[in-house]
Amino acid sequence: MKPRIAIVGAGAVGGYAGSYMAAAGEDVTFIDPWPEHVEAMRANGLRVTHLRDVAEFTTPVRAIHLTELQNEAKGRPFDIAFICMKSYDTEWATVMIRQYLAPGGFCVSLQNCMNEETIAGVVGWGRVLGTIASSITVELMVPGNIHRNSGKGGAAHTVYRVGEPHGRPTERAKEIVRLCALSDSATLTENLWGERWSKLVTNVMGNGMSACTGLLSRDVVADDQLRAFTARLGAEAIRVGQALGYSLEEILHIDPEVIARAGEGDAQARAEYDRKRIAESARGGAHRPSMGQDMVKGRRTEIEFLNGFVADRAAPLGIPTPANAALTEIVKKVERGELQPDPKHILDLRMN
Repeated sequence: MKPRIAIVGAGAVGGYAGSYMAAAGEDVTFIDPWPEHVEAMRANGLRVTHLRDVAEFTTPVRAIHLTELQNEAKGRPFDIAFICMKSYDTEWATVMIRQYLAPGGFCVSLQNCMNEETIAGVVGWGRVLGTIASSITVELMVPGNIHRNSGKGGAAHTVYRVGEPHGRPTERAKEIVRLCALSDSATLTENLWGERWSKLVTNVMGNGMSACTGLLSRDVVADDQLRAFTARLGAEAIRVGQALGYSLEEILHIDPEVIARAGEGDAQARAEYDRKRIAESARGGAHRPSMGQDMVKGRRTEIEFLNGFVADRAAPLGIPTPANAALTEIVKKVERGELQPDPKHILDLRMN
């Protein structure tokens, strides 16, 4: 019998990964708080488009509103629950799905930020796995339509990295690799925390910058001063991760030590950082990262769980993180409407 799968949050990442599972015949139920999105999926299926190289498709899916979840008590419980909500919604979403899990069922954090501990606080560490979606560049365009601002990562870039908190390979982790690999390249990692912090650094360098400047990712990278500030954000986050004992992976296809030294003023590292960032940006599309999308849509951002999280973790270690702290406050002000998105918020800091 196939595992029964819940996608809790059928937004960009959950919708993308889940659409391929559904198209492959897996037993998938999408649970989402946006009523129009649920109704669009019910009426027309879930449409998936790509910037290039991949033909669009639409797959029929089973989608339910949050208010309908109680009806699932009448059927077979879920074996796997992918938690794909924003970080600030993680705890209540896990509490909500917990009572519909099978005795051996477990949750998979397929999210930005480091939410495994929050999920474990609800269901216990033995029922938690983590999955990083690296450079996936997806967005929920309109109800019922997920768009990826690239082609597939494939052999050139492994998108999904699946791991157990304890780091050992397990059969259930291999099953999550199989499910994720239906949509793009996936691998089993024994370094979940290093992978997770590395992805956190990527988001720390890009998400808040787009949110507070209003710029696309490639436009942030194109500006010398803004690009320098992203290196400083990354440097602070990398040093905190290293102090916490994480073994970091490549970040934006760059050695983390190069990013750290670039942000700390090393001229040779800065030249390498600039060259690689500009070259990578030239290959991408007109992408706005998730927090930039949230700001455009008037949604709450995850800034406290990204740059704010770095600053919070740094404080007990005595590591200064002025760039991350400053960006956190700027994004909060833009989010509250006290400021309008503008690159000058970063340029006026004169931190480079």
